[in-house]
Amino acid sequence: MRAIRLHAFGPAENLSPETAPTPVPAPGQVRIAVAAAGVHLLDTALRQGIQGPAPALPELPTIPGREVAGTVDALGPGTDPAWLGRPVTVHLGFAPGGYAEYAVADADRLHPIPEGLDPAEAVAMIGTGRTTLGILQFADLGPESVALVPAAAGGIGTLLVQYARNAGAIVIALAGGPAKTARAAANGAHLALDYTAPGWAEAVRAHHPGGATVLFDSVGGATARTALGLLAPGARHLVFGWSEGPLALTDSERAGLTARGITTENVLGPAMFRRVGAPAPLRVLETRALAEAAAGRLRPAVQRYPLAEAAAAHHALETRATTGKVVLEP
Repeated sequence: MRAIRLHAFGPAENLSPETAPTPVPAPGQVRIAVAAAGVHLLDTALRQGIQGPAPALPELPTIPGREVAGTVDALGPGTDPAWLGRPVTVHLGFAPGGYAEYAVADADRLHPIPEGLDPAEAVAMIGTGRTTLGILQFADLGPESVALVPAAAGGIGTLLVQYARNAGAIVIALAGGPAKTARAAANGAHLALDYTAPGWAEAVRAHHPGGATVLFDSVGGATARTALGLLAPGARHLVFGWSEGPLALTDSERAGLTARGITTENVLGPAMFRRVGAPAPLRVLETRALAEAAAGRLRPAVQRYPLAEAAAAHHALETRATTGKVVLEP
């Protein structure tokens, strides 16, 4: 089969299109003829040899990729025969193997792809969608809310804008450059601003002088520092990334936020799982995300690359040159 292999940790160019043995499903597993493989920022970190939240770095050589969708084409011993031939999507966890024409997965992790979703959209919801719904547990959005969404043209940002708009909130979207700003506006934002251009903070104040009630912060750095000054008293600052770098506040800045009743929460990991309140929280969020997409309430944005261009996809994701969820298609 065709696959992308990593033989040494390092830059995106280390991702090499090769021929690899086609995997054979073990007992309780299925093999999937992959139609779409998700690319995640964690993939780029692992490729560089940065462990991050992963329990360990993969053994090399490896085939990266943790999210796939396609059709079940083979079963391992003891696997329910009803899966054969079904369109499915699955998050492989920290097991690699997705950047390939075929991947194996445990049958108990599979989700049928709902009617109306293509494989790339299903991959987006199984990963980005589940994270988005996990974040939204902390937001309590409604008609009285004013949501400030940096990186609004990204995979999570796109879904946050849609959800907030559907909840009746005022949505202020921040994106990098005119093309991404236009996408955020078309996605339903009441105001979409280019946060790489001067004057965006003043435009937010002019549009909603009362301040935002929630900041969905995946950016950190200078953008988050400015955005915190645009929050209303009692607002929530929900942190789930730092693409510009960590937000390093001074003691006086932290005291000022506390005086205004603004709370900061890191909403990833254990905090998110506790909110779900179920024995298998990730699966619960995956199921909810696919249901939201199937109902048309959330529709992911997808940027597609051929499988052989995995290196280009990684480079684009790392340089913030993408819009929506990045997906490889064999």
